[in-house]
Amino acid sequence: MKRLVVTADDFGLSLEVNDAVEQAHREGILTAASLMVSAPAAADAVARARRLPSLRVGLHLVMVEAWPTLPAAELPDLVDADGLIRRDMGRLGLDLAVKPSARRQLSAEITAQFEAYKATGLPLDHVNAHKHFHVHPLIAGRVLAIGRGYGMRAIRVPREPRAILRAAEPGTNPKPALDIAPWAGLLAVRARQAGLLIPDRTLGLAWSGAMTPQRVAGLLEHLPSGLTELYTHPATAGGFPGEAPGYAYAAERDALIAPETIAAVKRAGATSGGFSDFS
Repeated sequence: MKRLVVTADDFGLSLEVNDAVEQAHREGILTAASLMVSAPAAADAVARARRLPSLRVGLHLVMVEAWPTLPAAELPDLVDADGLIRRDMGRLGLDLAVKPSARRQLSAEITAQFEAYKATGLPLDHVNAHKHFHVHPLIAGRVLAIGRGYGMRAIRVPREPRAILRAAEPGTNPKPALDIAPWAGLLAVRARQAGLLIPDRTLGLAWSGAMTPQRVAGLLEHLPSGLTELYTHPATAGGFPGEAPGYAYAAERDALIAPETIAAVKRAGATSGGFSDFS
């Protein structure tokens, strides 16, 4: 049985992102979105989600390179001079390992983001993290422990089989995500032990920011059995604060509403929904 969750990350980052999420859900194959609770357009995202009860919404935890939920003064080890959570993931990960104060601040910030999501009143479909930072073992432990108290039932495990990518785009040799692969495997084990639903595979890693209509259709044509998450970063246009350099946001929006991708889902015979539809 083929089960498919098509997710948009960074819901709430900007009006351009929110517009694309709404359009792709109403007109295309998008079934879920991951909310950044303290991003500039989060309130607009929540309002749209309330108007779209069939859109499954989850929490996109921010622990690197974006807006914290707690005041910056309460997170001296985690934020930069501009009050944003630091972007130096390697050094930040090391600080979490060696500084008890950083770990305490991390726990407080994760809790605050879960609280902010709870305050929206939206059902919690899933949890993941900006730049997949939840694969860090220390962060994973805190997300699993804290999320349990907020009804977390599903979490993304970023593992992508290269064979599917080569089948979808013959002649390509996509780079594997070797830097996170061991930690993703560990996260899968810990998530299953916690009784959480995880995808069998997550598509969109190698081509993050470049999920064109042709690539998405190709991936759907070679969709395996089991639970697949296909995640994207759609927007109607770029040029907003917090955008990732080089991301083809509008092309990813187009991929979610293109006739060929809609037809590919039907040909695949996949059942689409959010994680909560498959738990």
